[in-house]
Amino acid sequence: MTDFRIAVLPGDGIGPDVTAEGLKTLRAVETAIPELRFHCDEMSVGANEFLRGGDPLPPATMERMKDYDAILLGAMGLPGVRWPDGKEMTPQIDIREILDLYCGLRPIRTYHADDSPLKNGANIDLVLIRENTEGLFFGRHGSADLNGDMAQDTMRVTRHASVRLFHSAFKLARERRKKVTLVDKANVLPTMAYFRHIFQQVAAEYPDVATESVYVDAAALFLVRRPQDFDVMVTENMFGDILSDLASGLVGGMGMAPSGDIGDKYAVFQPSHGTAPDIAGMGIANPVAMILSTAMMLDWLPGEASKQGGRLLHRAVESILADPSARTPDVGGILKTHEMGDRIAAAVLAAST
Repeated sequence: MTDFRIAVLPGDGIGPDVTAEGLKTLRAVETAIPELRFHCDEMSVGANEFLRGGDPLPPATMERMKDYDAILLGAMGLPGVRWPDGKEMTPQIDIREILDLYCGLRPIRTYHADDSPLKNGANIDLVLIRENTEGLFFGRHGSADLNGDMAQDTMRVTRHASVRLFHSAFKLARERRKKVTLVDKANVLPTMAYFRHIFQQVAAEYPDVATESVYVDAAALFLVRRPQDFDVMVTENMFGDILSDLASGLVGGMGMAPSGDIGDKYAVFQPSHGTAPDIAGMGIANPVAMILSTAMMLDWLPGEASKQGGRLLHRAVESILADPSARTPDVGGILKTHEMGDRIAAAVLAAST
């Protein structure tokens, strides 16, 4: 028997709606693979927790998370709940920094050509890796005088963070199609010239992996014109934040885009989308990104049984999404949130019999 303890952070907006479906499919995996057991404990973090208790990420809750094998997160933040300096509350970013989850994995894949707005949208299959702990986000800890004459942010790029990020990218590429694309702005920014220099040094250790370096503006163009050319893309924090949203739009939108924020010891898995408070509780949110994030968690957890569960859940999603009519409203369908979860959970059980 393999037991895992999972910290569950449903969060705000549609977070609880999609988290329920992720847990539903996790229980289906548990039924399909009897040697797996998941002990899931829900914790309150996010904008609603701030409204209740005055802190979106209570220290005791943060410490408690460290005792779990993995963390599942729904979505956090609400547009109307902000700090006095005007910034929205983002405890999910605090968690990344506290747990040193430097490797932000954003898989982008079309499950059916009809989901893409591109005429060449079939067969997109890439992973964008975003550095999660520094870059332009380093400046988020500062504050601006909203009545002053200027505001300024600092972009930080360190050798330590860059080297470990690039090694993660090359190791993943070796498991895929053996190509890594660096996305930077090395023609303008000194930090990005430094970033590229370190990339080239690390690349020399992986002679079997093809590389290219592309400026971020060109990368945005190429993602639209020839997305199939990319395998593993690796980039700075802010560039990754922007490009991952663009890339998700190529395969059906944010509701189809999972993610994992991974460090050397801890990992958080969550859909790439936000809280969408305008549809919270309406039962129409797309749970696919959350379910795929759950599958990513299974891939990451140790042991063959968990990895078998990840494969089972990935295949179940593939089988359901092969039918282009099996979609929630955001992708042009009519299924409710729970109906999509029910279908994928049933496909897990059917595949295991």
